[in-house]
Amino acid sequence: MDHDSPPFPTDLVQMHPGLGLLRFAALLSEGADADEETLDAMFEQMEIGAVDRLPPRDVWLELERGLMGRKPSTMLHALRACGVLEIILPEVHALFGVPQIADDPGEVDLGELLLRSLDEAASIAAPLDVRYALLTMNVGKSDSPKEHLPAHYRHMERGAPRVAAISDRFGVSAGCRDLARLALYECERVHRTSEVRAGPVAAMLLRLDAFDNPGRFARLMSVARCDYFGHGGRSEPVYPKARLLERALAACATVDATATGDELMSARAAAIALAFRSQRWSDDLA
Repeated sequence: MDHDSPPFPTDLVQMHPGLGLLRFAALLSEGADADEETLDAMFEQMEIGAVDRLPPRDVWLELERGLMGRKPSTMLHALRACGVLEIILPEVHALFGVPQIADDPGEVDLGELLLRSLDEAASIAAPLDVRYALLTMNVGKSDSPKEHLPAHYRHMERGAPRVAAISDRFGVSAGCRDLARLALYECERVHRTSEVRAGPVAAMLLRLDAFDNPGRFARLMSVARCDYFGHGGRSEPVYPKARLLERALAACATVDATATGDELMSARAAAIALAFRSQRWSDDLA
């Protein structure tokens, strides 16, 4: 349940206008909603340029604080409402109002999806790199050609330099950069995983470094899970594609460790096909 809006930190804002504004927005991520009076005060600070000259590293410290809160959406909602999000994260601000095609429950607004996905991440106490990946992985979709909407063809090519630019601007950790880039390229592919195509599943696990870096693989599954449930209207207790890929990974553990190259890939695909009871795999190696 949301709490009443905390008092606007007038003293802090007077001492450090931009920093105080961002710190207050981060505080909102603990579950409070900013009322109209508070949003007006935040807007006034934005209007006088309070955040314009803040060092990006200082901005990131407050964004990180808010992303790790119990309800990150309240911070981003307040920053957007007072015009600050467009200044500090224009790539994310541009996602609001952009449609995204979805099988279920249907077309969604990318900005609203982001807010719900981040709150889902908070509900499972996801680490910062998962939340950062959710924040940035769709930024290539903001200017997809209108004739293609709600599909987003080639958004990865547009998104990769934007994710890199955000990461450079704020000086985020290597772990955050890595998972954000991985999610940009792989999250939608994870959503499309099929148990009738064991070969591509084996190739995906290799591409994701799931065999040698299971922790990184698990964090990507968390990103995909939060994105999936962020669409809303889904009642499954677990994210089904993560369960499928975890079964595939477990099946591959039975493969002879001395196999290499194509022999190893074929053996893994066969093990996955057996686990999935799939008849199609030998022609699908990728």
